[in-house]
Amino acid sequence: MSGGSMRYGTGMLLVVAAGVLWSVQGLVFRQIDTAGTWAVLFWRSVGMLPVLLAFLAYRAGGSPVPAIRQVGLAGALGGIGLVAAFAGAIYSIQVTTIANAVFLFAASPFLTALIGWVVLGERVRGETWAAIGVALVGIFVMVREGLHGGAMAGNVAALLSALGFAVFTVSLRWRKLTDTLPSVLMGGVFSIIVGAAVASMLGQTLAVPVSDAVWAMAMGAVTLSGGMVLYTLGSRVVPAAELALLSNIEVMLAPLWVWAFLGETASANTFLGGAIILVAVMMNGVSGARRRLA
Repeated sequence: MSGGSMRYGTGMLLVVAAGVLWSVQGLVFRQIDTAGTWAVLFWRSVGMLPVLLAFLAYRAGGSPVPAIRQVGLAGALGGIGLVAAFAGAIYSIQVTTIANAVFLFAASPFLTALIGWVVLGERVRGETWAAIGVALVGIFVMVREGLHGGAMAGNVAALLSALGFAVFTVSLRWRKLTDTLPSVLMGGVFSIIVGAAVASMLGQTLAVPVSDAVWAMAMGAVTLSGGMVLYTLGSRVVPAAELALLSNIEVMLAPLWVWAFLGETASANTFLGGAIILVAVMMNGVSGARRRLA
């Protein structure tokens, strides 16, 4: 379906479906028993690659190689950013609550704005600066209790993950690349290499229980890649400011699934700080959408 023939409503539904798919990842993570961060990164990326390659080949009507070549250095830099994003996310989810991790991931648009400002000289709107200030308050409220609760490493990893996604986004903006999938594919390839290398250096095994490998590969093939494909299709007709708002569906639903199915809850401060961050993201998204309409 081309961007021209797709209706806005269909695009919205595809982006919402992507957010719902991504939100289930926390639930899948909790099914993994013994695999460490680097083994999960390796097997999840192994699951990702066939789906992304198949979709790129289908879309190109042949070999996906030209699309991968086209993204060049910017795509490779984005892929490196994704390794940090993926590894940080996996580690943070393993050592802290799903709620804690996903609320901190939500800081990514603000990190993107700051890096875009510093590296590319993109102007940051006054409303975005205000939203960044509000988000910092939310992050402080969430992270403050982690200072004495032992969850600090998880909080730092979650923010590093958000930073990795910001680097990914800014890399694509640097060369004005609209197609994110080849870069995501590179991120998957780099993640396999890094996962295997770091696990080897740390003396950890990739030979995890079959159930762990299957859950991780299913996450890569279905929730991560499936979400990316739906999001990419929908993003052709949905404006960027609205995409930022719609992707918050993931942040809101992820803690809900683990609470409903596994009884996992988080502290009041986590939800208070998370709510403040979400308000900041919404403020920024709504002001961006208004500006486009004006």
